[in-house]
Amino acid sequence: MTQGTAATETFAHESSLPRVPLPTLDESCERFLAWCAPLLSVDELAATEAEVAAFLRAGGPGRTLHAALEEYDATDGVRSWLDTFWPYRYLGRRDRIALNANFFFLFRDPPPTRHGQPQTERAAGLIAGALDYKRRIDEGLIEPVVQRGRPQSTEQNKYLFSSTRIPGAEQDTVRTPWSEAWPGPSEARHIVVFFRGRMFRMDVLGADGVPHALEDLEAGLDAVMKEGAEPAAPGSSVGHLTTMARGEWAAARDALRVCHPDNAQALDVVETALFCVCLEDFAPADTQHACDELLYGDRGNRWFDKAVSLVVFADGRAGINVEHCELDGTTILAFTDFLLGTAADEHSRNSGARTQGRPATAPVGFELDDALRAQVLSAAEAFAEYGASTATRTVAFTDFGSGTAKALGVSPDAFVQLAYQLAHQRAKGHLGATYESIATRQYRNGRTEAMRVVTPEIRTFVQAMEDPAADPATRRTAFLTAAEKHVTRAKECQIGQAPEQHLWELELIQRRRGDELGVTEQPALYRTPGWLTMRDDYLSTSSAPSVNIQYFGFGSTSSRCIGVAYVLLPDRFHLYLSTPKPVADQMHAFAERLREAVTELRELLEPGYSAG
Repeated sequence: MTQGTAATETFAHESSLPRVPLPTLDESCERFLAWCAPLLSVDELAATEAEVAAFLRAGGPGRTLHAALEEYDATDGVRSWLDTFWPYRYLGRRDRIALNANFFFLFRDPPPTRHGQPQTERAAGLIAGALDYKRRIDEGLIEPVVQRGRPQSTEQNKYLFSSTRIPGAEQDTVRTPWSEAWPGPSEARHIVVFFRGRMFRMDVLGADGVPHALEDLEAGLDAVMKEGAEPAAPGSSVGHLTTMARGEWAAARDALRVCHPDNAQALDVVETALFCVCLEDFAPADTQHACDELLYGDRGNRWFDKAVSLVVFADGRAGINVEHCELDGTTILAFTDFLLGTAADEHSRNSGARTQGRPATAPVGFELDDALRAQVLSAAEAFAEYGASTATRTVAFTDFGSGTAKALGVSPDAFVQLAYQLAHQRAKGHLGATYESIATRQYRNGRTEAMRVVTPEIRTFVQAMEDPAADPATRRTAFLTAAEKHVTRAKECQIGQAPEQHLWELELIQRRRGDELGVTEQPALYRTPGWLTMRDDYLSTSSAPSVNIQYFGFGSTSSRCIGVAYVLLPDRFHLYLSTPKPVADQMHAFAERLREAVTELRELLEPGYSAG
């Protein structure tokens, strides 16, 4: 592999991409009122409007905070007015990231095995594909995606390999290549393999940087499983600590380093590894079990701070768990499509791999005192309870997909989002704030924008569907009007015409610099019914369309939220739902009502449909 030199073609467009547009304060406040209005009573909207007016007044807090943001956006070296926002949003969270923030993909089923050893064969093939991808990134051979003639940012590819989130007392940091502290691509030659709660370093590149051949990788994995056959002793699997709340994990990590000088070296091995491979010693009972294990499976067999962890079960089924702070779903989709879109032996050839003998492997051990062993046991127990307190469900539509919606003349995403709203109304008796992630990678350092789905048109549509007196023509018109509005809002979000992240960053500026700017108190706008209601998710939705994944999933975002991760393809529609167990009945009701809603809306839009 080419090491130590900046890639060319892969990142060629980064400096020429347009900047994320910064909306005016008046635009964001106007949109905010329009976005929250459908969720508010008349009195709540009036109270919110009054505080927005105070926020906007000449010399008011909004003007001061926005001027500070404009000044920051114009500062040399700043790529986007969101440069400070993103680290706070992801690295500033203080609860656990395991289940709460990391996301997963369940890959398509493995091909038939050659040697009758599905686990090590599948794992070796995934490793070979990942090494081929890293080579292409390092050498600038990953062509930037172009959508509608616009190149998309490839910046996140820098954080796929050897990136690790580091816990902090107040805010986390990221240890990553392509940074001032670690210029250029990673020169690490090893991965970390987990098996039965034990960790092993395994070299996957030779001393000259050439990847090991597939048979070498399989031999290395076999050696790890043989040496790790005896499960880790209770209280010794340090990976459990990565499931803790961030401040607690930061203190535990400091204690690890103080406990024994060798622990710093062990942490260094894990944190600089290209990625993790987690070998499970069981086969999931079914697809939902596989999804659950990918989201929050543990037994000390994860390092949730690692950017990329490939998880391979005993029967060869596999998936990925991703730490979210520097990586979004679009980047992982491209990586996954590359891994699974080409045969393993072809990846191996393309990467220049050659037979070099069994890779070097070595246990990665930590020296623990009684307090740390107790903390590992406590973390393991607490996370097991947290996982058990989460309800999940897979939902599969094999007779509906994006092709169906297009044949009916409707945007596929609009169709399913309207179906979600109708199902939510019927399951819970009301509409609720709904978040949808919209990619903005056409901008420099672009990530996502927050779209709020509920519009007046959606409320009218749901009312028409629930009105027994409404005829099919009325319902159809309401549906099409709401779908058109949904598409319009999504397009607005794609080009940065959205209020939430802008107003949120102004609030964060007040927290950071309020005294300096003379805005010593949080503006009342952030305590209004509009702000609090619009951001109180009842549904948190995101899409990951790829023929190479079966399911995509993440945890819910609040005590009553349903996480809705969906794979919408021309011929199928798969969802993974998650919610806290106390409201599991509502999630299951939502799933059943969603099946009904999809069928009902298909019939409604079919040409010639006229039944009451």
